[in-house]
Amino acid sequence: MSRPKTWLSVLCAALLVLVVPPLVSGGDDDTGTRIPGLRFLVPNTPGGGYDITARTAAKTIEDNDLNGPIEVFNLPGAGGTVGLGRIVGERGNGRLAMSMGLGVVGSVYTNSSPATLDDTTPIAKLTEESDIIVVGKDSPYRDIGQLLDAWRADPGGMPVGGGSSPGGPDHLAPMLTAEAVGLSPTEVNYISFDGGGELMAAVLGGEVAFGVSGIGETRDQIEAGELRALAVTAPERVPGIDAPTLREAGVDVSFTNWRGVVAPPGLSAEARDRLIDLFTRLHGTEQWRQALRRNGWSDAFATGDEFASFLADERDRVVSVLTELGLA
Repeated sequence: MSRPKTWLSVLCAALLVLVVPPLVSGGDDDTGTRIPGLRFLVPNTPGGGYDITARTAAKTIEDNDLNGPIEVFNLPGAGGTVGLGRIVGERGNGRLAMSMGLGVVGSVYTNSSPATLDDTTPIAKLTEESDIIVVGKDSPYRDIGQLLDAWRADPGGMPVGGGSSPGGPDHLAPMLTAEAVGLSPTEVNYISFDGGGELMAAVLGGEVAFGVSGIGETRDQIEAGELRALAVTAPERVPGIDAPTLREAGVDVSFTNWRGVVAPPGLSAEARDRLIDLFTRLHGTEQWRQALRRNGWSDAFATGDEFASFLADERDRVVSVLTELGLA
């Protein structure tokens, strides 16, 4: 007589498991905040600023259990506009985001890209950082004064390398510096590399007389003694970098770069908000604050509509600067 009751008990217990949600869950609610299968697109080569930013963000998100695993992949080309075209072509895909910055703003203009940042969904502005002027350890230039004297004497014979296409930060910084020291930007022998990783190899290999890049892309080589820092473009000295500002060296230039994240167009409000929420939670971690300090990045967090407005202003600023320099 007990067997029917036993089977009935088992059936009721199984139904309870199916119907009643678990009382304890690990981490965030997967259906509320997590984005399964999330991927970060990097529109330049490994080792560049966009790459370092994306991989640092992904690791911080994973280490702090803010989301599941994140795949970071590189799709370089045309100063970031190849990656931009991929993002724009992924309409409605809420599981893809692209690391980007001022360089992509300029590349859209100088490469006449059919895809523009107006076509994307702005998610978050993350950081600002100074550019830095560096030479290899065997360079004859020991300080910024010596470099500028030689540059004035023979601008065409001193190639300067940058990790961005014309219109990007590594291009605008030396052009503004040239103008400030009495050189015509059209005299500058600028060589574009697809990201800071390629640029650093060129500086170390003596392919260029000096390089202009972000702090985060150069800090390790500076600390290892492979690169010599001559000046930073920021208005104030950068902690941990033994180099003056350009203004301290008598050059009236103050310039900073920034980086952020955009997503494909056509996202639902829910998908957009999930991405914004993820980067907001990333921004709140101690590990991210440590990464800012370690890479010489300044916190410049802004999301959604505020970031969209900033992007529109940056587009107008870049076009204005290129026109003023006679490069547009």
